[in-house]
Amino acid sequence: MFADILKKLRQLNVPFFKLNNFKLYGGILVSIPNLQIALDNSSLESALQTIRNTGDIVDIIEVGTILCLSEGVQPIKSMKALFPKKTIVADTKCADAGKTVAENAKNSGADWMTVICSATIPTMKAAKQSIDELQVELYGNWTYEQARNWMDIGINQVVYHQSRDALLSGEGWGEKDINTIKNLINMGFKVSVTGGIKLETLEMFKDLNIFTFIAGRSITETNNPYESAKKFKNEIKRIWS
Repeated sequence: MFADILKKLRQLNVPFFKLNNFKLYGGILVSIPNLQIALDNSSLESALQTIRNTGDIVDIIEVGTILCLSEGVQPIKSMKALFPKKTIVADTKCADAGKTVAENAKNSGADWMTVICSATIPTMKAAKQSIDELQVELYGNWTYEQARNWMDIGINQVVYHQSRDALLSGEGWGEKDINTIKNLINMGFKVSVTGGIKLETLEMFKDLNIFTFIAGRSITETNNPYESAKKFKNEIKRIWS
């Protein structure tokens, strides 16, 4: 397991080096997961208020689906203008017209965008040609055969979800989710996880090489988003260091 490997390497006094967001133990390069904030605000004004408090702490800024639908491409432009060195994700959940959606996102300042897993391969290919990175959002029913097809066209990022609706109905993270994420990582995907991610949830993933933790309301709807984001960063470093 991932955490066990790190523990054994420390016990053996294997040389340790830190390279930006990576750690090198012996010849093994492992990453410290990114922290991504999901701006699922309904207005640009409220999103700007949140990101001004947290943007310097998080690694990736996501313009959420709700915000995209409410305000169009302006939030993407605003986030890029405020934080030009941060990775900006347009969470479009694109299902069709991949080239047009990707061009609009890229021209507005997005580095990455999302497509829904039910999108066709031609839609994904078209989007991929116009954006730096494409992420496949895993909702509902999908198969590992589909995942291999995504990998075959050069997509190496997926976002594993506990959806908002599922969480509201009482579902939570469990062993089935962990096993699925592990399988995706073993296939070669960079896996981001989202959906009810809280500080106490992070420990569940300690044996996995998670690419990014995506947190929304656990940061944005707290009394002090700045401190909440800082606690997330510190806890990620503690677990994966």
